Amino acid sequence: MTKKESTKKDKERILGHLKTVPIIEVACKKANIARATYYRWRKEDMEFLRLSEEALQDGIDMINDLTESQLIGLIKEKKFQAIQLWLRHNHTRFLLKDKEHSLLKPKREIPLSKKQEKNLKSALILFT
Repeated sequence: MTKKESTKKDKERILGHLKTVPIIEVACKKANIARATYYRWRKEDMEFLRLSEEALQDGIDMINDLTESQLIGLIKEKKFQAIQLWLRHNHTRFLLKDKEHSLLKPKREIPLSKKQEKNLKSALILFT
């Protein structure tokens, strides 16, 4: 196996772990990859950066679904704190006024490459 093939497999392995555990340190340990290597790949490889952001978001979404399922279970058990938490974040009469609603937070931004920036600027010129 070449170094390039090995690196590709390592990247695929860590992306798989990030989809199930969206904690970089844990995913790196499970994939047996140094955190510094992971961050270097993100810095040097824009495609890996994009895929790692997607994998992290997939993992976060999966944990959110799991957590919401557990919360609903607690609501069914008539646990007041679970009921209160749900209402404060999902019902207009009970929304917390002084805090940003968690569902309204933007997703992480992925920086554009120089080529992507150039293409975007060219496209914008065409439409102005």
